[in-house]
Amino acid sequence: MVRKIVGASIILTVGGITSLSFTSKSSSDFSSYSTAGLDLEYVVPNFDEIEDGEGIEMMPKLGMSYIGFKEALAFKESRGNYAVINQFGYLGKYQFGLSTLELLGIRSKSDFLDSSELQEKAFYANVARNKWILRRDIKRFVGRRINGVEVTESGMLAAAHLAGAGAVKKYLRSGGVEGFEDAFGTTVRYYMKRFAGYDLSFVVMQRNAKVVL
Repeated sequence: MVRKIVGASIILTVGGITSLSFTSKSSSDFSSYSTAGLDLEYVVPNFDEIEDGEGIEMMPKLGMSYIGFKEALAFKESRGNYAVINQFGYLGKYQFGLSTLELLGIRSKSDFLDSSELQEKAFYANVARNKWILRRDIKRFVGRRINGVEVTESGMLAAAHLAGAGAVKKYLRSGGVEGFEDAFGTTVRYYMKRFAGYDLSFVVMQRNAKVVL
């Protein structure tokens, strides 16, 4: 076998027969492949920070107002589906239990599921009610860190939606020792972390908040 190199060409000859030949350019022009002007920023999730079996999700980005809070929480609860009923009987966009709805003055399951307006008012009333129940704990604990998570008003109220205001009180007052976990394994700590930092000044606390259409 004879190997000849001619310029930038390589030719292999076996028994006088050329078996392979290719030619490459000595230099390449990559100007047409420029990344100038392209947005190359992206975020790779840190899987060490994904908790409680949560996968990667896309959720609405509506800022840190009450609207952003309620839509982010609704996305976590039901993907924002007003008509859904889960396997445990929780209802609608915000996954209310029947006992909570009764406290808010709603007694018709079908009416609740059929009305987006009713569901939105129920959510506001429940946050207003929980804000009143937790008013002393909000003053006492906001800004502290429990189990590595900074306590915020919105985190507390999200956790109250998940577990009830009483469970949030127990968690905070025990320094995070007395926790709560729902049927899916979601904890008070997780909701306090995930929904921290929203501005809920729009919500006025009410002791006996009821839904009025």
